[in-house]
Amino acid sequence: MVVGAGIFRSASLVAATLNNDVLLLLAWGLGGLFALAGALVYAELASAFPHPGGDYRFLRLAFGPLVAFLFAWSRFAVIFSASAAMLAFVAADYVAELLPLSASARGGVAALAVVALTGLNLAGVKRSTGGQVVLVASDVVALLALGGAALSLIAAGTPPLQPTPTPEPFAAAAFGQAMVFVMLAFGGFNDAATLSAEVRSPRHMTLALVGGMGLVTALYLIANWAYLAGLGGAGLAASAAPAAQLMGLAFGPGGQAAMVVFVTLAALAIVNALVIVGGRTLYAVAADEPALARLAAWDDAAGVPRRAIWVQCVLSLLLIAWGSASTGFARMVDFLSPVFWLFLSLTGPALIILRRRLPDAARPFRVPLYPLVPLAFSAGCLFVLQSSLRYVGWQGAAISFGVLGLGLALRLAVRAPVPSPGGT
Repeated sequence: MVVGAGIFRSASLVAATLNNDVLLLLAWGLGGLFALAGALVYAELASAFPHPGGDYRFLRLAFGPLVAFLFAWSRFAVIFSASAAMLAFVAADYVAELLPLSASARGGVAALAVVALTGLNLAGVKRSTGGQVVLVASDVVALLALGGAALSLIAAGTPPLQPTPTPEPFAAAAFGQAMVFVMLAFGGFNDAATLSAEVRSPRHMTLALVGGMGLVTALYLIANWAYLAGLGGAGLAASAAPAAQLMGLAFGPGGQAAMVVFVTLAALAIVNALVIVGGRTLYAVAADEPALARLAAWDDAAGVPRRAIWVQCVLSLLLIAWGSASTGFARMVDFLSPVFWLFLSLTGPALIILRRRLPDAARPFRVPLYPLVPLAFSAGCLFVLQSSLRYVGWQGAAISFGVLGLGLALRLAVRAPVPSPGGT
């Protein structure tokens, strides 16, 4: 659930932000520890309060229906839609390694990907679990292949393409900004606890999370070491498709083409998952709000919430059009990060509140080192939140929180009492 296409693009932005090879690897290592803490917190909450809405359920229990509604709205209108657009841009950036594309053409490729996958889902075509296993295995092979490419270049005595110039000293603001991109690649740790109610013992869940996040962190460190060994810090920072460029240096056009195909397919597979989950999120919220009942229509023949999926498609296309005017991937990160980390920062307090409010609830898994782990996770979330706000500036934050405010206005509108004709 964590290993995906983000590592094949966000590494460049981390390198450009830090301009320091040691700090770059340190940031990725800390990102793994932070993601592990978050996964442990989510494991307890998801196993104690299982619900198809995930976070929606325990945020509602801890903070009430308004916060839960705003979370669900932000997940649909900001997080899922922007993530789908962002990964469509990843696919377009890698396609551009083989077919030179202008910025507008990349936007067109990204839009075509979203429309095609929306059509696929509306037709009722379902992904298989086996396909996801193949995708994850391919991700692991590709990341290990990057390490092999770096070793090949080192064995041949090939120097880095553009070594890092004089490293920049540590700066908290730059490091915080880099962590925004690092944690983007670790995104999914909050979904890694979905099976927590089905394990045989809490010890098994702890081992699974520690082992799984440890493996992901190791793979990400291998990939970044490979980027630095083959491309150099400056080369990594300048590349929109570092994995393809590294494979091209080591194995020629064939290696580059193979990586382009792989990353493109991986990105599209994740976009497909976001279309599936995002539409169902809107469907679930609309089912609880009578005024939004039209969006809760379910197509029994195809087995999909048709109107909800169309709404998400339109929103993603609007975001792609907006992002095509600049670096699409980075603009989507700007848009989704503040709202994402705002709600994620509530998870640690929610765990503490629900332990006190509902002490007798069955908890198949309990966070070790309570309350240190949830408090540390919340502190980290707040650090990344303020870093993302500092990075996007007031204009970016206004757009991101403006969409959240639109959700609040929508909530108040659908809940507003309708006066009777007699005025009573």
